[in-house]
Amino acid sequence: MRRACPRLTLVIALALAFLGGCWPWSSPKPPPPSPELTEPGGPGLGGACAGNQRFLIGSGIHDITGPAAEVGMMGYGSLTQQTEGLHLRLRSRAFVIHSSCNDKRVVFVSADLGQLFQAVKQQVVERLRARYGDLYSDANVLLSATHTHSGPGGYSHYALYDLTTLGFIPQNFEAIVAGIVQSVVRAHENLREGTLRMAAGELSGASRNRSREAYELNPAEERARYTQDTDNRMTLVRFTQEGGREIGLINWFAVHGTSMGNTNHLISSDNKGSASTLFEQARGTLYTRKDTFVAAFAQSNEGDVTPNILGGTDGGGADDFEDTSLSARKQYARAEELYAGATASLTGGVDYRHMHVKMDQVQVEPRFADGQARGTCPAAIGVSMLAGAEDGPAYGREGVSCATIRDLFGGFVCTFSRTECQGVKPIILEMGRMKPYPWSPEVLPLQIVTLGNLALVAVPFELTTMSGRRLRETVRERLAPAGVTEVVIAGLSNAYAGYVATREEYERQDYEGASTHFGPWTLAALQQEFARLAEALAANAPVPPGPVPRDLRDAVIGLQPGVVFDDKVLWATFGGVVRGQDARPGYTRGETVRVTFWGGHPKNNLRIHDTFLRVQRREGDRWKDVAYDWSWETKYHWKRVACVPTLACSHITVEWSIPESTPAGTYRLLHGGDWKSGWDGKVRRYIGGSREFTVQ
Repeated sequence: MRRACPRLTLVIALALAFLGGCWPWSSPKPPPPSPELTEPGGPGLGGACAGNQRFLIGSGIHDITGPAAEVGMMGYGSLTQQTEGLHLRLRSRAFVIHSSCNDKRVVFVSADLGQLFQAVKQQVVERLRARYGDLYSDANVLLSATHTHSGPGGYSHYALYDLTTLGFIPQNFEAIVAGIVQSVVRAHENLREGTLRMAAGELSGASRNRSREAYELNPAEERARYTQDTDNRMTLVRFTQEGGREIGLINWFAVHGTSMGNTNHLISSDNKGSASTLFEQARGTLYTRKDTFVAAFAQSNEGDVTPNILGGTDGGGADDFEDTSLSARKQYARAEELYAGATASLTGGVDYRHMHVKMDQVQVEPRFADGQARGTCPAAIGVSMLAGAEDGPAYGREGVSCATIRDLFGGFVCTFSRTECQGVKPIILEMGRMKPYPWSPEVLPLQIVTLGNLALVAVPFELTTMSGRRLRETVRERLAPAGVTEVVIAGLSNAYAGYVATREEYERQDYEGASTHFGPWTLAALQQEFARLAEALAANAPVPPGPVPRDLRDAVIGLQPGVVFDDKVLWATFGGVVRGQDARPGYTRGETVRVTFWGGHPKNNLRIHDTFLRVQRREGDRWKDVAYDWSWETKYHWKRVACVPTLACSHITVEWSIPESTPAGTYRLLHGGDWKSGWDGKVRRYIGGSREFTVQ
């Protein structure tokens, strides 16, 4: 059974009620003083950049795959969903764009993560500044998550998002931060003159609104402006350096990364990561190279959008893997069409505005609300969050509001809700009132980046379809006079604090409304604050940076132990094949080869830019690699097994589903890993291989 994202299980909810905010962490360091006003630094939309179509552009990619065993996955909020292997590696895809006409540059990163937490952005910017000085900052670095639900968690500094991982996982955090930084470094080092060309078009049949009843509460005249209840527009930018060298693309399309369900235990980049890999493989991408083709399938306003187009958890395939493949191939095919037809040059310069906003204390002007002055609230989640969404029901049901509680109990007052500000939401947890600091961030980054006539609206939320449409129009109205023709929501960017439903959708209290942390006027607050950013950008004016978010690096704890040592039975060797678990002498195309090895714990070495397995074909007296642990047709499984006298043994099962296009010949499977000695504590590499077998 799949669950919506991210959500607390019933067990966690009970634990939260018991803890009552007494999380045993030390007090955070005091924040540094606020910086001065952000200087505009020259016109980006007009002036010296009017008519500009030449940029310095670079792309880079790096591995960010975390521990493949015994770490809770980020997205579904299930205590039982721990990593137990690997199907598709996670990657960070970075692009640097610089316009010489105003000497400004930006970084865009799409990372195969469930969420892009504030701690990650803070550390990435800190390390970039240590390397490049003031060239990169909060203001011009935009980090976005693809929203896969099958990656290891434990990389936030806020308690709410580390509960299912038993706290902070430093190894995973470091893999993510270091990998993102290296992808940016590669893009920076690959800067060359080139052009950006854009194309946009519809992609139907790849998404479905999972909260249709909430969507239909939006005004009829507003809904009539759109033919679909999801945003089906894919916007793509093609990067071409001088001499016609193609270096990559970014496209934005709104769909959840929930093709893989919460019973999956293999690390996977889900449909967007798979689509990226398909595009990159078609262009010969080599992931260890610093100057290879990079295809980013980035996220947009996917809050109420599921890839499970047949309803519930059904994406149209026989299982999660086929669901993922179907969704990925639809996105890939449309991106190929748009890429081939991308002839419209982005015109203008690069520019940006960024500020931090205390989202729990925004005073919303009447013109952005319902004609009255409104406000936002301390963060809280509602009862319906426990129920999950349409594509993953859990405990209870969606749509539990104060009104439904009153109807059920006959005049019963909604005492669950401890603040009028949250309106109809019956509260299950008030993260914003926890001590010594909130369990989710309230000081959040808002950012607009312009690449010529394209504007990216970076939000640290999951916006529903209609929320995204309203916010885009707010920004478009203010930037259109300055030449912006296309506005894209870059979702799950720079930090994370739940969902944003429209005020009308909020009234129903489906999963998305219950997960809108700051109350029913959150979207109105965003429209107001992004209007300020857009107006400043159009007028070439500075904006106040806002309050400085907390730095909680010294306040986090982790309760999960590391690897103590690895063991095996006396008659075996690390990398040796388990008795009776070797390959057969021969296979036909379409069959699956499975071999189980005695191995070490994958936490001993994440094998960044390496592989836990290889499929090799014999060519004369040499062996040639034909597949790795990031190949679609392979799977790497880890399992803890009991062995006398310890429980420290690991079985590693390598699978290869033989593609129909595989040439006939002689093959073998290899497994490479690392084991930790219980005597001296040293970690040593090993490699093992299966018997040779034929494929006919």
